[in-house]
Amino acid sequence: MQENQPIFEKESLFGLNETVELLITAATDREWMNPANHDLQQSLAKAGKSVRPVKVVEICKPAYSGVMLEKSDERIVSVMMPCRISVYEKENGKIYVATLNGRMFAAAMPENIRDTMIGAADEIEEIVKTVVG
Repeated sequence: MQENQPIFEKESLFGLNETVELLITAATDREWMNPANHDLQQSLAKAGKSVRPVKVVEICKPAYSGVMLEKSDERIVSVMMPCRISVYEKENGKIYVATLNGRMFAAAMPENIRDTMIGAADEIEEIVKTVVG
């Protein structure tokens, strides 16, 4: 993945729903929780807007989030929690997976938050690799 990009995007080797399921399995196998999933296509359809399939998988690992929320002055990073992985279909009919570049955002953080975010980013990268090859 290109380290200088704020968002990583890779083509999935699987269909949309299978990609979501495999990501959740890979995350839970690594002791991440899956507090929610969002079907943005369905949500927008309720508002009368038609878009291609888009699902957002939320994952959270208490070992990381606990460190990031311990100190009052560092709770500002909660804006990036839980971690999200987007899975969507483009006009070419292919399925893609996107994540934020946690390492890029970590660079501006205090040391303990930076180290925690880098650890989380590395694990999320491994989780995504299970579907992108």
